[in-house]
Amino acid sequence: MISAIYDRRSIRKFLHKPISREDLTGIIQSGIKAPSSKNRQPWKYIVIQGTAKEEMLNAFRRGIEREENGIALLPQSRQHIAAAKYTVDIMAEAPVVVFVTNSLGKGIFAELTLEERVYEICNIQSVSASIQNMLLAAAEKGIGSLWICDIYFAYEELCQWLDCDGELIAAVAFGYPDECPRERPRKGLDDVVSWRS
Repeated sequence: MISAIYDRRSIRKFLHKPISREDLTGIIQSGIKAPSSKNRQPWKYIVIQGTAKEEMLNAFRRGIEREENGIALLPQSRQHIAAAKYTVDIMAEAPVVVFVTNSLGKGIFAELTLEERVYEICNIQSVSASIQNMLLAAAEKGIGSLWICDIYFAYEELCQWLDCDGELIAAVAFGYPDECPRERPRKGLDDVVSWRS
């Protein structure tokens, strides 16, 4: 797994080659094995393929159009709309998109007490660990992936289309890679670690 951690790359170009149900199930099973706060296992996965993918992409495009021309959920992030449009193109090319939700989440619009906010943060940490497990499991199988946070440019539209309980956290595109990107620069150990003893 260490090699998967070091060699994994975010893939934005995919081959037109389907992923077997067995491999998809294995990837999701790896997500289910993630640690979770108080063993709440708050994750839920919605696998999108085939004709459902085009419906999802249409919902995503409607959201981006609203962000551009209507009432924006993220008005200070308008400079990233072009990147969100590119993300939709990537998702269109990927054979599979998996949406990951916090099934216990109250949603980004909910007013939360301090204790509820802590629960929400802990559950999001758990869901994030699940996503990372899936990325690494996919890499081990030679399947590329892209962790997608641009969903927030179409948050309302995607939530309405998905029609699921809980809080939408992220999407992940999966497919066999049609590129081999170089490693992107990383901060050095001294930049991010403080040793105390």
